[in-house]
Amino acid sequence: MTTILSFVFVLGVLVFVHELGHFLAAKRVGIRVLKFQLGFNPTIVSFRRGDTEYGIGALPLGGFVKMAGESLEEVERDEQGNVVKRSDEFLAKSKWERFQVLIMGPVMNLLLALVLTAIVLYQGAQVPAYIDQPPVIGAVAKDSPAAQSDIRVGDRIATVNGHRIDTWEQFFVVVSSQANREVSVGLVRDGQETTRKVTPKADADQGRYEIGDIGVFPDVHPHVPSVVQGDPADKAGIKVGDLITAVDGQTISTSSQLRDAIGRNGNRQITLSILRDGSPVTIAVTPLERGGKGWIGIGILDAFKTVKPGAVEAIRLSVTKNIEWAGLIARTLWGLLTLETSPRQLMGPVAIAQLSGESAQLGWVALFSLMASISLNLGLLNLLPIPVLDGGHIFIMALEGVARRDFSIRVKEKMLLAGFVVLMMLMVTVIYNDLTRISWIERLMPWR
Repeated sequence: MTTILSFVFVLGVLVFVHELGHFLAAKRVGIRVLKFQLGFNPTIVSFRRGDTEYGIGALPLGGFVKMAGESLEEVERDEQGNVVKRSDEFLAKSKWERFQVLIMGPVMNLLLALVLTAIVLYQGAQVPAYIDQPPVIGAVAKDSPAAQSDIRVGDRIATVNGHRIDTWEQFFVVVSSQANREVSVGLVRDGQETTRKVTPKADADQGRYEIGDIGVFPDVHPHVPSVVQGDPADKAGIKVGDLITAVDGQTISTSSQLRDAIGRNGNRQITLSILRDGSPVTIAVTPLERGGKGWIGIGILDAFKTVKPGAVEAIRLSVTKNIEWAGLIARTLWGLLTLETSPRQLMGPVAIAQLSGESAQLGWVALFSLMASISLNLGLLNLLPIPVLDGGHIFIMALEGVARRDFSIRVKEKMLLAGFVVLMMLMVTVIYNDLTRISWIERLMPWR
């Protein structure tokens, strides 16, 4: 129930804001709006105010603004069959006025993404200490794609597929979308530039989403915030504040790596490499086996820092973040066209519903973050020059402007049909992706 309600809330807000943009712009330029509805037909609740009927549809998967005279088939004609254009109809307005109406839907979604991101950032958060640092490799996982491609500790990642990389955050975001796709990683090694081809692999532990990883980590290590008295760690001499840098010679960069290393060695002695007040210490400890996993009795935390911007700074960061994410979305779309990006990265309504439910359980901050991301995607995708979408209608108007004449109904119908086919192909792809992320349905697919 939480998933359903969260999905309806997320989609309802995003669609309402989008259609509100069209509605307000239409009213502003003097277009008569016949109906403003949230959700698709059949209409279950409605009321009329002035010339406009306001309603809620039974299917909460969209919405629409119905304007007078949106197509030549709907306009009035005189006895001779000539079009009688009323001043309050869509097609009676100038191309500039129609452009304003079409563009305001996507613009409202982009503005919503900015506002929601700013609100989330203003709340403050703990983020990994290295996330905004230059991506200098501190550890390479054994037998990982990076190790197999001769990527080494100390290398500085400069580019991925020709795109400049300045921080670990940028690197993880770009690589995560390239699961099972070969990428070109530009490195700076000992002052010299070099390039390596590497194929990020999807971690099976990531569940239903393909997230690419090449097995490199920053030069950071988890620390010990607490030690349980009388447990193996306490008896071995591990102390609060210790940085654990390696287990049995394998570099440890994250808390999850340390937990895995301890967990798979129940009743077997391991050697911990520790930094204590800047000095290296080596400690041997034998984890107890509890519930099938090793346990030494320590708390484990990654290196985090608290970010708490003021209102103005939150807005500035929101603009910066959304510009970065928009660039990533654009590169992903281009990658889909050039077959450099897997279509499995696309998510449809089922996946959005699942994410909405999961985010709602984590709290409103996580839910607002998801809404901001989807709103940005919705705004940008609606600007694509595909007939049926807002961007497609704008594109057709631009072509008419270049041709200095309006296209016939037949030509527009063919263009809209082509756009509809593209959207249906996209919809089939994302729904198929969604279904493959449901384990019991995937088991019914013998080809997978």
